[in-house]
Amino acid sequence: MKIVHITPHLGGGVGKAHAALCAADIETDGRHYVLLEEPRDQRYLGDIRKTGAAVTVAPDRKTIRELIASADIVQFEWWNHPLMCGLLAGPPLPAMRSVFWSHVSGIAAPFIPAGLVAAAGRFVFTSACSRLAPNLSGPASPGLERTAVINSGFVHAGSGNGDVPDREKSGISYLGTVEFTKMSPAMIEVADRLETEGAPVEIWGDVGAQSPVRDAVAAMKNPSRLRLRGHTTNPRAALSKTSIFLYLLQPFHFGTAENALVEAMSLGCAPLVFANPCELEIVRDGETGLVATSVDHAVQLLNWMLEHPDEVRRMGERARAEVLEQKTPDRSIAAFRGLWLAAMNEPKRR
Repeated sequence: MKIVHITPHLGGGVGKAHAALCAADIETDGRHYVLLEEPRDQRYLGDIRKTGAAVTVAPDRKTIRELIASADIVQFEWWNHPLMCGLLAGPPLPAMRSVFWSHVSGIAAPFIPAGLVAAAGRFVFTSACSRLAPNLSGPASPGLERTAVINSGFVHAGSGNGDVPDREKSGISYLGTVEFTKMSPAMIEVADRLETEGAPVEIWGDVGAQSPVRDAVAAMKNPSRLRLRGHTTNPRAALSKTSIFLYLLQPFHFGTAENALVEAMSLGCAPLVFANPCELEIVRDGETGLVATSVDHAVQLLNWMLEHPDEVRRMGERARAEVLEQKTPDRSIAAFRGLWLAAMNEPKRR
């Protein structure tokens, strides 16, 4: 099969997911990535090329149409990027067998257009939580019978190859976007209200000089209970002593697969999350982590975790075993191969 992927770029989580999928795929020489813009983040572009997949950057409309016409399957990597919207809303494209893989949940803005789900040959969510989106749920929602869920957030590379997490881990960490567009301000409040001394929350990720996060940290009553550690190029090392992964996100965040959460769990960290739809698809409360329903509840649960290290360790071990089984690129590429093969039985259409 000749698979043409059309994507605005291959940076961030999308690039990371496709680099892992290509590494797990034995047929990458049939895959061609079309980037609609010159990439600023090229971390994963080289890895994808090394697997044998072709890459074309910022082609003109004529070249895009030719690649679409020659493909067996055309997969659009969907989020609300203006270049993708412009391509889809522009002059009619050639007939194709289309697959859309959504990299936003659609539960909060940016929403997934219901008409796009209905028009696609196949529409794939990265999390089952997307089926709860207000404009997609309900009996009148078109096209949901042709949707699927294929994960894009994978375990940390190298996890499961005989490595055993440190049983003496005791730290608390957060790793990810350190802005209140995604991270909840409750992260600061919960750290400030900890009853246990000597257990600072380590925050890993870039923080802008004028970020409101810095203002919130400066206003803490107990600022020693939280440390802004900045960006790390080695998440595994950053989490090596972490037993509790404090991952409290805004209720309106649009993430789906949550790479940082899955990677932390694959390293044996027990997560504490809010009861947001996305996180509830990843963490089983009381089994592979704990789920808080409010800030007060999060404070209560975190204090309990610090007082019960053996229970937290066992929770982390269950979390690790579960994601090592379920959140792998091998599993996702097999699902895509099955979906692409099924789509090959249908004619191309406009």
